[in-house]
Amino acid sequence: MTKIRRHLNTIGIVGFGLVLLAFGLVDVVRPMGVRFSDLTGRVVTMDTMIRIGILSIVVVGLNLLMGYAGQVSLGQAGFYALGAYASGILSTLAVRHKILIGVSDTWWWPWLAMVAGMALTGGFAYLVGRPILRLRGNYLAMATLGLGIIIYILGGQFSDITGGYDGLTGIPRLRIGGFVLWPMNRYYFVVWGAAIAAIVVALNIVHSRTGRALRAVHSSEVAASASGVDIERCKVQALVLSAVFSSLAGSLYAHFQSAVSPSPFSFRASVELVVMATIGGLSSIWGAPFGVGILFILRDLIRSRMEDVLHLRGGEYELIIYGVILVVIMIFMPGGLTSGTVDLIRGLRERRAARRDAAPPHSPPLRGEEAVSKRGKGRTSG
Repeated sequence: MTKIRRHLNTIGIVGFGLVLLAFGLVDVVRPMGVRFSDLTGRVVTMDTMIRIGILSIVVVGLNLLMGYAGQVSLGQAGFYALGAYASGILSTLAVRHKILIGVSDTWWWPWLAMVAGMALTGGFAYLVGRPILRLRGNYLAMATLGLGIIIYILGGQFSDITGGYDGLTGIPRLRIGGFVLWPMNRYYFVVWGAAIAAIVVALNIVHSRTGRALRAVHSSEVAASASGVDIERCKVQALVLSAVFSSLAGSLYAHFQSAVSPSPFSFRASVELVVMATIGGLSSIWGAPFGVGILFILRDLIRSRMEDVLHLRGGEYELIIYGVILVVIMIFMPGGLTSGTVDLIRGLRERRAARRDAAPPHSPPLRGEEAVSKRGKGRTSG
């Protein structure tokens, strides 16, 4: 069964990558002047697709932490912010602080800054994770919430370093040699390449010994401990992995916006990340891009079409409709859209098979003397 799933995951990754490649090529080549946004009625643009790709990386890490390790996190936006600020600060050292001049001007320095940001964020998650992950339930949720708020507040302080609440600007675009990975239709391939790589890494972790240990901890910590699983180590590993994924996404966001401010990393952002993970399916790595994509497209669709269809205007109506749709999804597909769709297809197949088995068997064709006697009876009755 595991081998079949791995083959399905490989087919899914290849198919998903080809679809994304086709979307990007449409916007680059523009056949007959058609851009990608024209195919979606300008509801989904390249900007939207890039944001979906960036947040998909965060949600992949969140799924590992919440869906597989069973640890609640309401402060994931804090790790997202750490990656963004690490890349932003390290990439602008020469301009803002006049240090590492010559090194920080090279094309490879922002890439090195991204790696350094992932290492720093992972190390920070390891240090805070050991005491925090001893908590459970609501206490763990409150601790992670407080951690996210602290990082958010610190982002608005130390204006000489972080830019304060006005933000850190002048973050350079990523490039390889002299080739700048911009405009957006070029950066699209960078973001989604990183997102697919994150999905591949997460799938390999899930199907490894570490993934089995995480699922055991999620099911029952007592049973996992009795089986020889180091519970504390597994929890910290899940937190560090999710933080590293979030840091990578934050770095990509910083170079995409060319600026970083605290507002995208607030408590609301952490809640939205949890909602995205829940909609896609917490226990499904594939649920990450679909959960983020559905949330983004749903929100943009409501904003752009609500006035035309319902003749309503105003943000409060958007939130009401948005909330009703989310409640409906959670009622009918509590495991998320990915798992819910799979279960729906499986249920339809089982019902079809049950009907086939319950149908009366067809009578076998008559042969020889039996057929002759049957015809004779028919003539006599006539």
